[in-house]
Amino acid sequence: MNFDHPDAFDWKLLHKQVHELREGHAIEQPTYSYLKCNRLPEIIRVEPKPVIIIEGIMTLLNKKLRDLMDLKILVDCDPDERLIRNIQRDTIGRGRKVSMVVDRYLEVLNPMHEQFIEPTKRYVDLIIPQGGENIKVIGILCKYIKDLVPME
Repeated sequence: MNFDHPDAFDWKLLHKQVHELREGHAIEQPTYSYLKCNRLPEIIRVEPKPVIIIEGIMTLLNKKLRDLMDLKILVDCDPDERLIRNIQRDTIGRGRKVSMVVDRYLEVLNPMHEQFIEPTKRYVDLIIPQGGENIKVIGILCKYIKDLVPME
């Protein structure tokens, strides 16, 4: 199974759990092993909150899930930066050789990005260029979220 393909995701469960959170119900979120590429028996209890953040590069692919979102954000990253991050993560955290990471990026990750992630930009309300370094856009986003959270 290609875990960088949308078919690897449990879209029905994700949609169900986001809907439950929006309705004010707690959920039991599954956990995953990125080393073993499978679901673990442990779960995380997630309580509903005024703001729900769904993080993941493929979350905008699913229309039913997009329809539950009030604001859709994409953190845009240069392809070179994506490759560097993959090399750092996979060599340090997953024990892979640089050549393996580069081959996987060229053969799987970048083609999946071009096929699935790039087209989702048309659904986005806010694109954050320069990743986490764009302080102005992050400030605007923080203000938007603060305005949603009721003051105690």
